Amino acid sequence: MSKRIEFIFDFGSPNAYLAYQVMPGLLARTGARLSITPCLLGGIFKATGNQAPFVAFGGIKGKLEYEMLEMRRFIARHGLDRFRMNPHFPVNTLQLMRGLIASGDSPAYIDVILRGLWEEGLNMGDPEVVAGLLTDAGFDAASLFHDAQTDVVKQQLAANTQAAVDRGAFGIPTFFVGDEMFFGKDRLADLEHFLVTGVA
Repeated sequence: MSKRIEFIFDFGSPNAYLAYQVMPGLLARTGARLSITPCLLGGIFKATGNQAPFVAFGGIKGKLEYEMLEMRRFIARHGLDRFRMNPHFPVNTLQLMRGLIASGDSPAYIDVILRGLWEEGLNMGDPEVVAGLLTDAGFDAASLFHDAQTDVVKQQLAANTQAAVDRGAFGIPTFFVGDEMFFGKDRLADLEHFLVTGVA
């Protein structure tokens, strides 16, 4: 059985942030390795007819409140007390995701952008804010922004997104281990069980 976890990822999902923070422990316990696949959550939604929870559940009495309760429980269970809901949410992450591909899927880039979005509450839709954050972290922001606009990067992000949809993804975070798919941070225990036992 494959011990590679493919993480269908977009910075714009708070649940992707939360799942990413607990991934190191899961990897250590299972001996699996992580592979990030940058995709556009908006593109996945458009292709599948899905909607963000605050839209899909907005008219259902008690549903959004329960979703937030589950998020608070997850945060408390894993000690993720740096998490803050971004006041600028939802953020258009197109340029951030292209930047991730241009960075070579750099873990340092992921950490910087996640911190800005989900810990510091910055307006990550503002290129100047993003550039300042990246520069402070040691990146050449101008070069990265330039590379992010190349056709190769644009096409890669579009191809990643379509491939994820073709495999059955309808939202983020989605995880694949071989052909087995697991959706959402609340399925990480099932993912771990599968990695350890081979039983989905």
